[in-house]
Amino acid sequence: QSQLVESGGGLVQPGGSLRLSCAADGFTFDYLAIGWFRQGPGKEREGVSCISKSGASTHYADSVKGRFTISRDNSKNTVYLQMNSLKPEDTAVYYCAAARSFLREALYCHEGDMESWGKGTLVTVSS
Repeated sequence: QSQLVESGGGLVQPGGSLRLSCAADGFTFDYLAIGWFRQGPGKEREGVSCISKSGASTHYADSVKGRFTISRDNSKNTVYLQMNSLKPEDTAVYYCAAARSFLREALYCHEGDMESWGKGTLVTVSS
């Protein structure tokens, strides 16, 4: 059974850093474009960042641009989200999601485009 598993969440102080991982099991990982999404308390789920199956194309929401970096290691079937300069408003459950991509540099950054979802990992930014 194919699944995506997020890890790396936790409690961090404002200004701190965390690195989230999204491990894909049971997929042909090289075919997958990946997106990170988050849902804060009382908020709707929103897109954070996405990466093409090659890893060469990326996209970030304006709210995280310059602070978050998405990357992937296809040899480990894993996508990472490095989060720096964290703010209380980054507090959310973070989800990774996947879409099969036929185009090397295509980005899938919208919920409706995604085919598989992980269960999420909680990030809390608080002093």
